[in-house]
Amino acid sequence: MKKTLFLLLLSGSLFSLKAQQGKQAITVTDMAKIKQLNSVSFSHNGKQIAFRVTSIVPDETNKAEYAYRNQIWLVPADGSAEARAITAIATSSGQPTWSPDDSKLAFTRVIKGKTQIFLMPLNGGEPVQLTNDSHGASLPQWSPDGSKIMYSVNLSYPEMLKDSILNPGLKVPYWSVEKPGFKTNLAISKAKQNANGNIDEVRAYLTQDEVDNKVKVFNKLDFEGEAATDPDFGFNHYMIIDAKAGAKEKPLTLGFNSYGGAIFTPDGKNIILTANLDTLLNPDRSRLSAIYKMPVTGGPLKPLISEAGLDISNSSISPSGRYLVYQIGKEMQINIPELAIYDFENPGKKITIPVDRSITGFAWSKDSKVLYYTAQSNGGIPIFKVSMATLKPEQISTFDEGLSSLDVSKTQMVYVKTEVANPYELYTADLNNKSAKRITSFNYEWIKDKKLSFPEKKYYTNSKGMKVEYWVMKPTNFDPNKKYPVMLQIHGGPSAMWGPGESSMWHEYQFFCAQGYGVVYSNPRGSGGYGIDFLKGNYKDWGTGPTEDVLAALDGTLAEGWGDKDRTVATGGSYAGYLTAWLAGHTKRFSAISSQRGVYDLTTFFGEGNAWQLVPMYFGGYPWDENIRPILARESPFTYVNQITTPYLMLHGETDLRTGIVQGEMMYKALKVLNRPVEYVQHPGGTHELSRSGNVRQRIDQMLRIYEFFERYITH
Repeated sequence: MKKTLFLLLLSGSLFSLKAQQGKQAITVTDMAKIKQLNSVSFSHNGKQIAFRVTSIVPDETNKAEYAYRNQIWLVPADGSAEARAITAIATSSGQPTWSPDDSKLAFTRVIKGKTQIFLMPLNGGEPVQLTNDSHGASLPQWSPDGSKIMYSVNLSYPEMLKDSILNPGLKVPYWSVEKPGFKTNLAISKAKQNANGNIDEVRAYLTQDEVDNKVKVFNKLDFEGEAATDPDFGFNHYMIIDAKAGAKEKPLTLGFNSYGGAIFTPDGKNIILTANLDTLLNPDRSRLSAIYKMPVTGGPLKPLISEAGLDISNSSISPSGRYLVYQIGKEMQINIPELAIYDFENPGKKITIPVDRSITGFAWSKDSKVLYYTAQSNGGIPIFKVSMATLKPEQISTFDEGLSSLDVSKTQMVYVKTEVANPYELYTADLNNKSAKRITSFNYEWIKDKKLSFPEKKYYTNSKGMKVEYWVMKPTNFDPNKKYPVMLQIHGGPSAMWGPGESSMWHEYQFFCAQGYGVVYSNPRGSGGYGIDFLKGNYKDWGTGPTEDVLAALDGTLAEGWGDKDRTVATGGSYAGYLTAWLAGHTKRFSAISSQRGVYDLTTFFGEGNAWQLVPMYFGGYPWDENIRPILARESPFTYVNQITTPYLMLHGETDLRTGIVQGEMMYKALKVLNRPVEYVQHPGGTHELSRSGNVRQRIDQMLRIYEFFERYITH
């Protein structure tokens, strides 16, 4: 086994040199002050930038609660004036899209429970509602001449059966819905409902019970959502409508298929989109898509890009119309999608770009000569640029920040930056990301007087020879003459990635540092952002290998001398809930431990979680396979529950269906039977996203409960 090496990575920008010198520590309720920015886009003339801001505000009906509200804002691209809101906070608007002449914005707003599209004139006047679609309307996109807007709608299977527009002739799908005992799919019955009638009348009666939500009948494989089970297939379609009030929409796609990624070609004649058009295959049985082209007037789809056994996803087309960037993925495998370019002038030549990272966004230069993209990499989300002449990616920002919502004009780029000094702010720069300039102050103003803790980036080499990066944050009011408790924070996924550019953990890290904890977090084997070999580093090894990596990060922190080895705690959610439970069953070194919405038994996880595909992906098979069953038992924290004696706090959202609640209940029950020090917290209505976008009071509650529980055991 290789000796573990602990080395400080020296970079051009040391966080300690940038630390705020304010006096106020971050508090738990500062969470409600954070403004999130996204959906950023330049006007076509490059003079204005539209974007969405998500705020947390007191709930209008219950002042003890909070609500999330979205607004659309504009700011001059040269930063000559402050940003201004153009929609009211109470209306919660999103998805701003510029008209080709920059005179209007299309955006979405919820009306009577459905998202609809509105048009906002920018020379004065009130928004005008464009759509009133019974299925809702989202993702508005202007045609190149500005005369029409394309948008998407989503229907359930029962809705599709009855929709004469999207399902002409009220047909049933050619693929089987897999209802046992029937050779063909059942059409809508015209029989009367009668519980005491003939078999057709009984079936009509039972169908009405389903409609009235008295019962759910499952024939599909993927039936678990995030907060509720759903027995119905869903279908995404595209509509087009004249960009004027009172216009009538027209369907572009039809039938029992789902379509995605639709974009106009720059000449306005065609639409490029993705679909799986295997009309004989149940959608649950294959998630493989290809790219198609269709006339903007509607009509048959023409195959454009497809590869057998691969999932092809459409992204964006260059302004000239020559290039289409797309990605190629593999179903049910640990993989990083391949980046490729389709050249309409040379359609027979496949162009690939060497990228070994997961891409998060694209933007084309206005002359179509350069493709920009953002990608998870080494703890950050930097920008890369690729010249179509060389096809060689060039990194033009650092690993110390997370950049998102990238857009490009003729002379500038714009993006949202997340950094330790500020979780969300809008920046502009030139096309090489030089002379970057902050042009908003949504979080800057309230953070400028705060005292923050800035991480130091380090790494070690694990027993597989992999370089594993980790970050150490000292307590906010650090005194070198004192010893401090140290908190090991672990990320989920398992293919997630943390670093200074990770916005979702910004507040939590600062809160615990403000409470006097040192915080250490790492990207153990299996994390994203380090290439395919690193990503596969935890195949059939979710426990032992990653444990080596996260504990080495903790040991490296303690080796600095200021951390108290007798007061260490650990926490994490989802896969990290798994790994904290694994730690509890394999080491006695922690004073206390807390797992959030974790996975504890892999066989149960296969049956209960909507992320069940992770079982065959990471462990090579299914619980009924004789050679796989012992692997799942070996890799399940529940197998070692009788070895857990560390004080244990377990938290779970009551309606979490990604890592189902039975996972938490069985672990808690076992520890209770064993009479171990365990406390179990459920958040009613909480889903797997509770700590990121859930009820704000519950988010605050979860952080405080972890803090309070740890304080029981580290205070002495």
